[in-house]
Amino acid sequence: MPRFVLTVNGRRREVDAADADMPLLWVLRDRFGLTGTKYGCGVGVCGACTVLQGGEAVRSCQLPISAAAGGRFTTIEGLSRDASHPCQRAWLEVDVAQCGYCQPGMILETVALLSRKARPGDEDIDAALDDHVCRCGTQQRLRQAVHRASELAGETR
Repeated sequence: MPRFVLTVNGRRREVDAADADMPLLWVLRDRFGLTGTKYGCGVGVCGACTVLQGGEAVRSCQLPISAAAGGRFTTIEGLSRDASHPCQRAWLEVDVAQCGYCQPGMILETVALLSRKARPGDEDIDAALDDHVCRCGTQQRLRQAVHRASELAGETR
């Protein structure tokens, strides 16, 4: 089996003895122990497995390791070690999470949104997070957290 090389959270990583079709999700969780990336649906529609690839949100359950090889990825663990990233801080301040299962994907989607638009409106936020499934019903707090993350990110620029 081939060897695949990629960069995850700023660190060069190698994957040996992996089937070329193995989703990046399973590489992150099972090979690298980065369990913040969640398995939800397995078909790319729920958003629980979202990671950043070069700053863009991607569904890791739909990205085979053969296509991910050579790429740069950020997982929820890579934003900050101490939850000091503006998006993580905002989520905690606004108390968004109930069960928390979908939150890593939503936080990373928000990072991508804020990189494209520093001050998103509610419509932008809804559009960015619309295809993320959350059963807890915290949509109002999600919007508040994204606005707060935007404020916090502005303070650090």
